[in-house]
This record gives sequence, structure tokens and C-alpha cells, in this order.
Amino acid sequence: MQDYLLSILIFLPLVAALVITFMPGQYAEHFKKIALGVSVFQTLIAAWAYFKFQDLAGVTDAGTFQFVERASWIDLSLGSLGRLSAEYFIGVDGLSITMVLLSTVILLIAVISAWNIQDRAKGFFSLFLVLNASIIGCFIALDFLLFYLFFEFMLLPMYFLIGLWGGPRREYASIKFFLYTLLGSIFILIVMIALNLSTIDPAKTAVELHLVEAVENVTPAIIVEVQNMLSKGQVLDNQMVHTFNLVSMTDAKNLIPGSILDLGIVKIIFGYPARFVAFLLIFIGFAIKIPVVPVHTWLPDAHVEAPTSISVILAGVLLKVGAYGLLRTGILIFPEGALKYAWLIGLLGVISILYGAMNALASKDLKRLIAYSSVSHMGFVLLGFAAITAEGLGGSIYQMVSHGIISAGLFLIAGVIYDRTHNRMIENYSGLAHVMPKYTVVVVIFFFASLGLPGFSGFIAEIFVLLGAFSSMVISKWLMVLATFGLVLAAGYYLWTIQRMFYGKLHLKGDIDKNVLVDMNIREWIMFIPLIVLAVLLGIFPHFILDLINASVETATSFIFDTGLENLKIIQK
Repeated sequence: MQDYLLSILIFLPLVAALVITFMPGQYAEHFKKIALGVSVFQTLIAAWAYFKFQDLAGVTDAGTFQFVERASWIDLSLGSLGRLSAEYFIGVDGLSITMVLLSTVILLIAVISAWNIQDRAKGFFSLFLVLNASIIGCFIALDFLLFYLFFEFMLLPMYFLIGLWGGPRREYASIKFFLYTLLGSIFILIVMIALNLSTIDPAKTAVELHLVEAVENVTPAIIVEVQNMLSKGQVLDNQMVHTFNLVSMTDAKNLIPGSILDLGIVKIIFGYPARFVAFLLIFIGFAIKIPVVPVHTWLPDAHVEAPTSISVILAGVLLKVGAYGLLRTGILIFPEGALKYAWLIGLLGVISILYGAMNALASKDLKRLIAYSSVSHMGFVLLGFAAITAEGLGGSIYQMVSHGIISAGLFLIAGVIYDRTHNRMIENYSGLAHVMPKYTVVVVIFFFASLGLPGFSGFIAEIFVLLGAFSSMVISKWLMVLATFGLVLAAGYYLWTIQRMFYGKLHLKGDIDKNVLVDMNIREWIMFIPLIVLAVLLGIFPHFILDLINASVETATSFIFDTGLENLKIIQK
């Protein structure tokens, strides 16, 4: 099974979605059971991969990725322009293994959260499983075209899941989500095409040059020989094999001389070097997905209107796809752009931290408050990326995991009260602790975890990001100082919400019936307990994540800084 481990994670939910689609309607009760069984099996596979994972670098070395599966997918002759190659190339390193495990856990929790879905259950769980496969695919794809297809496939199921099963303004929220993400995808597509036209696969090009008979026979020495021939103009256009391989794209020696993204002959677009423009385009594309202020406005609307289970996925996993995509396809491929615009990335990160926190403080809707808190907390991920230090990058990945766990719990909290009263307005509640004491304890735990209380995973993540920002050589230390103010604001809006909704005498507004305010049931405990355990476990024992990511983080940081400086000298000479 190990040889096809990652493929099982992708194709199992797709097969299950197909099965549900063709099942008769009288078996509606089995749809959610199939989705649950798939999610449980995926979580077990991801956990097994976690324990089998070795602390190897990956990042820019294809030989140190793990659970790799590779097969020829598209091999198209372009005539005098050479060949176009795309592969079914998947694998994980320290930057992605934690994301895969996080995704399976959150998707499992989301299935349990959706257990009461009765309306058009067949469509809901079919789309849910397609979304499941797309998310996992994004985190394990090592071919840009494959990554892009998975990234785009997430749009349709999310659009319908919000638009058909969401709240009163679901059509507006789903269309806004679709248009924003589609716009970002177009920017990413432009850069992907430019990279393909500018990059060769040295191994497959060696076969075209008749240096070896098959790719399997290619050695590191042959790859160096091909790269030397390429730099000297000894490889003809019709002998080049253009690639979407993300690992090959990180090596500037695979760039075709004179191509649009070549380092040697700098192309100018709108007065800027083409590689800087490409980095900014890909940054904007993924910034929409993270989301970063000012391209964040789709998120609060999507969260408010989405059903609880979809909000859990949206905050817990989909935002992480944006951050991971920026790191894998942007920062690692254009390290000079990451260095050049580190100040901008850091500044937008801090603006997101403060702006998101201030909007959360002003929010009257509980779900909107949590949505803006997500904007704020994802700003820390961006700040860690901008620092370009091991502490900063490690803190960003830790924050992605931590926020995935905690934000899932926060939206489940909003779902619990909404399921009972169909009302999320904070001002309509007071003294809930008297009738829902167990629920109150869960709320306090997740609120304190999200504001970064020591003992929870959020504290570890934010400390590492701030340490990385303080020791950074490329961004101002003032950004770190301003970011800490976001933590104060987080304490403000969470403590205010606890005081308003749970303390004092029991008082309800908006025609809320006191009798519906029953405390937590077994299904809800099943959702919350794993998330609480993980938030505490990772807050006390950070080595469960750090041991997995250390080698990849150190390698990535060194590569971004050292290669970025070299590339900047070449471009700006």
C-alpha cells in the first residue's frame, strides 16, 4: 500500500463520490456513512504516513521527497518548440506532510458536523468528497499543472456547497467567493504558463539529446551536463522538454537562455524585471485565497452564509492551501522576489493582523467575528514568510496547523448555538453559562487557545513567528512590534464576547426560546474533544510538528535567502 499511499488519499473520495451519485435515493442514510468511512480511512492513512515520515529535506531535492509516485501524464510534441511534459508527480516533505494530516482530521470533523444534513444529501456529500480529494491533491502535487487542476477543482464544490446549502444571502456569498478566487487563479495561470515556457526537464531533455536511453538511467552528472549545454546554447529548441515540475522550477540552471523568466537576459515588463512581475502576480493570486487585506472581503461573507461544516473546511484547510501554494509555487521558485518584496509581504501581514482584529472587535455576528479573527491570524503566517528565517518559516507552518485546529473549533462553536436558535447575534445572548455550562467551557477553551494563551498551540506558533520577525535581516522590527498589538486586540474581542454572551443573568432577545438551549450532545463532544486534545498537545509538546518540519524549514530558508541574493545580484547588475 505504501507505493500508492498518496493516490489512495486522492482517489478514494472520488470513487466514493461516484458511488453516492449512482446510489438510489432510498439509501440516503448511507451517504453520510460512506463519507464518514472515507474520512476515517484517510485519517488513518495520514497518521500512518506521519509516523513513517523521515526528517528529510525535500523542498528543492526530488530525491528526498517521500511517498513519491510518478508517472507520465501529458507528453505533447510542439514541433520546432520541443516537447511539453506534465506528470502525475506527487509526494510530501516537511512543508506538506503536516498539511495532509491536518486536512484529513478537519475533513473528518466536518463530516461529523454535517451529520444532520437531510436536504439533498446525495448532492451535498458527493460534492463534499470531491472537495476532499481536491484539497489533499493540492498539498501533495509536485507538478504545477496538477496542482493547478486540484486548486481549480476546489472552486466548483465550494461554490455549490455555499450556494445551495448556505444562509439567506448564499447566492451573493458563493458568487463573490467564486469570482475572487477565479481572478486569483488567472494570475497564477499566467505565471504557470511563463514558467513552463522558460523551464526544461533536464532528465527528459537528456533523452531527447540521446545522452541516455531512458529517464531512469539519468544520473546527477548527466543532469549537470545537460544544464551546461543549455547555458551554452547547445540544446536546440526542438530538443527541449518543457516541464511543469515544481522541483525543476526551483533550479535556475533549468531556465532556457533568453526565455521570459531567464535570469541572464532580464526581460522587462511594465518597467520591472519579468521575474519580479511573475512573483507579484503569483503573490496576488494566493493572497486572495489566504486571504490578505485588502483582497479579503469574500471571506466574511462566505463564512457567514456557509453551513457550519463548510465553514470548518474553509477556515481549517482552504486558507492553508493559499499559504502553502504561495510558499511552494511562489517563494521557492522566485526567491529573489521573496527577498525584494519581503517588506511588502510583512507589511500586508501586519495590516491583516490589525485590520482583521479591529473588525472582529466591531462584529456583532459571532460567525463574522470568527471570520475576521481568521484574517488576523493568517496575517501571522504572512509575517513569518516575510522574515525568511528558520524561526519565522517554522512558525508560519506551525500557525497554519494551529489555526486549522482552533478555527475549526471556533466555527463549530458558532454552529452549536445556531443549530439551537438560528441566531448568531452576540447582543441577543447573556448568561448562557447558566443553561449551557459544558458549552461555555468549550467556548472558553477555544477562545483562549485562539488568543494565544500559553499551553495552547497558538502560543507556540505566534512566538516563533515573532522571534523570526525580530531576528530577520530583511524586514523592519517595527512590524513585529505592531503585530504584538494584534494579540492585545484578540484578547479584547474574545474576552468581550465571553463576558457579553456567557456572564451575568440569563437574558435572551430576538424571540429565542430558552427551552432550546440544551447543553452539548454526544455528537458535538465527538467533534470537540479531538480538536481540544490537539490544541493542548501541540501547545505543550511542539516537537510533534517541529521534528517533522525542521529539515525542510532549514533547507527552504537557506535556499530562499542564499539563492535569492544570488539571483538579485544577477538581475540588478
